[in-house]
Amino acid sequence: MRVSVLASGSTGNTSLIETKQHKILMDAGLSGKKTKQLLKDIGVDIHDIDMVFLSHDHSDHSKGLGVLMRRYPKLAAFANDGTWKYLNESQKIGKLPVDQINVIESGQTKTFGDLDITAFATSHDAAKPQYYVFTSGGKRIAFLTDTGYVSQRVKAVIADCDAYLMEFNYDDLMLRNGPYSWPLKQRILSDVGHLSNLDAGQALLDVVTSRTKHIFLAHLSQHNNTAKLAYDAAKEIMINGDANLPSDVKIVMTNASAPTSLIQI
Repeated sequence: MRVSVLASGSTGNTSLIETKQHKILMDAGLSGKKTKQLLKDIGVDIHDIDMVFLSHDHSDHSKGLGVLMRRYPKLAAFANDGTWKYLNESQKIGKLPVDQINVIESGQTKTFGDLDITAFATSHDAAKPQYYVFTSGGKRIAFLTDTGYVSQRVKAVIADCDAYLMEFNYDDLMLRNGPYSWPLKQRILSDVGHLSNLDAGQALLDVVTSRTKHIFLAHLSQHNNTAKLAYDAAKEIMINGDANLPSDVKIVMTNASAPTSLIQI
């Protein structure tokens, strides 16, 4: 299994998961044109994408999905029933082709050839948010952003993965002293908001094991965080702390507008 985080941040989120049989997008928060270009940058033809898995309806995760579905009719799109209902009723990403809509609910695992996908519910102020663990060839990667906290139930699902893409959204002091209105700060800090650098690191501390080789730091706020603060927090907690990690574990920074390399998981 290979993974590239094409873009991650407040302006849009999309990642590629590649197995021998599939090329999958995790979220579609960029324009179709931008998604096509970023895939090309890592040597992948957008026509080879066969599935998209959507986490929730917020535009930085979903705004490109309608265009992709309409432009590429062989593309199968997956989300839970609550997310599809909201997107269809709101028409926020346009009219969706019914025959490309597929449902995966939290708690379900679906198998597609050499790939298993397990969905799990998260805590965020969207219609019905959920994220996924992708398993192929004995390797597992968990994607988790846009959640106000990480429950014990979620930790049980994502424990012992080879790789994690985890939200490191904000530095607490930057957020509290920053330009956002107090209601917006309260929303981000709430149980249906986002994870701070400290929250994310502490959650990872409970789930990583000696098999974990890659940790992607994702969804950094452009106003309330910096790459250095996120990296230093992760390193302090995960590397210098008590995490049961191998000595060659890699902390990978993601970018809001440029892809990571295709990384073998």
